[in-house]
Amino acid sequence: MKKSAISNVSYATPLGEANLKVLLYFENQKLIAKSGIGRAMRLQQEALAPIEDVEVTTDPKCTDYDILHINTYGVKSMYMVKKAHKMGKKVVYHAHSTYEDFRNSFFASNLIAPLYKKYLVALYGQADALITPTPYSKSLLENYGLTQPIYPVSNGIRLSKYANDPKKIQAYKDYFDIQPGQKVVMSVGLFFERKGIFDFVELAKRHPEVTFIWFGHTNPAILPRKIRRVVFGGEHPKNLIFPGYLSGDVILGAFAGADLFLYPSYEETEGIVVLEALASKQRLLVRDIPVYDSWLKDGVNSYKAEDLEDFDRQMVAILAGEKSDLTQAGFQVAQERDLNRVGEILAEVYQAVLENRALSFNADQDGALVPAWSTNRS
Repeated sequence: MKKSAISNVSYATPLGEANLKVLLYFENQKLIAKSGIGRAMRLQQEALAPIEDVEVTTDPKCTDYDILHINTYGVKSMYMVKKAHKMGKKVVYHAHSTYEDFRNSFFASNLIAPLYKKYLVALYGQADALITPTPYSKSLLENYGLTQPIYPVSNGIRLSKYANDPKKIQAYKDYFDIQPGQKVVMSVGLFFERKGIFDFVELAKRHPEVTFIWFGHTNPAILPRKIRRVVFGGEHPKNLIFPGYLSGDVILGAFAGADLFLYPSYEETEGIVVLEALASKQRLLVRDIPVYDSWLKDGVNSYKAEDLEDFDRQMVAILAGEKSDLTQAGFQVAQERDLNRVGEILAEVYQAVLENRALSFNADQDGALVPAWSTNRS
């Protein structure tokens, strides 16, 4: 069977057991395009593109699919789930979001968070199976009382996209006018307190000799005033740049050409940008939070900091060349999450859901999932 790009066409998976058709559904694609879920959408499409014997559609009007793989949480998403049930279709919900990572984000998010949790449980509870990026997020969902199979599958990374390219590095340097010897610390994310943006700003205040760049954008209308003042009101030091959402050569060049990727986020379900840094063979310093426990090892493939003071100490040491270069070990972690592997795992999950049987998974030494068929029926 020939391979083809994702649309309303067929392409194949190595399962060789039975053809199945999957409807990938993302609500408000333009709105989410610059978010982590938006990146997950593109990654899922890329991961499934070379797979054989699985036909994929993104047409929400399609009715002849076998499995609805749904990724978003709005009213239309709820409608799609109910419609699928009425037609007797299987539903796989991709649990990108949790109560924990909803808090400390946009305006009034903490007030809404308990209701949001109930809403998530109601949505997720309608699925035949859940997919979530990490063992950590799987444990959160289990603590919500959800009982259907939950499969931790990385969002994945297309390694070839992040291969070292001097032209892209030069594009980044030209865009920001980076001079020889100028140290650059970068991060990527929405302008949420949960992402650790205030710690990033404080580090920039403490180190005017270093250039700090925070890539990303969030609509100011949904942000608390204290965030708006910092990002859009100019209450940040001159050595900190908020260039907005950038794609293409500039940000790819930054991933490879900056001196450190510092990610102070307090809560994640995985952190696609962390995978992007690892795939770029960039030095990585993250907050020591549970989501990384199974795949990022402090002093082995990354560095972890406990708090602001620890970030400060370790950042200075890394920039001074006083800590070991762990980028090759970090790249190996990214290799285990290449999209080719992710696509194969997704295909196995689909087949198991269609046949009402459970999958068991083992984690390899880097925390990546290795699927193994279970003989037990769900």
